Amino acid sequence: MGDIRMTAWVRGRVQGVGFRWWVRARALELGLTGAATNLVDGRVEVVAEGTRQDCERLLAMLQGGSAPGRVDFVAPRWGEHRGSFTGFVER
Repeated sequence: MGDIRMTAWVRGRVQGVGFRWWVRARALELGLTGAATNLVDGRVEVVAEGTRQDCERLLAMLQGGSAPGRVDFVAPRWGEHRGSFTGFVER
């Protein structure tokens, strides 16, 4: 099985609390590439590429309550790996 892309929109108190830094650190630990981006509506968009298992692990961490701030809801979408990232960045 090849790599995939997970895009997750995270709602809650996730801006200005170190959330994107935390996501980047967890993604790099899992060997994922992608980005965590603040959106103008207060959500954070997390795009991660790698194995489905590792993306599911990151999703579980996003939903698990150990992230800084407060996560109220996570809406994931699964898609095809695009290979457009070489590391994991905060935007």
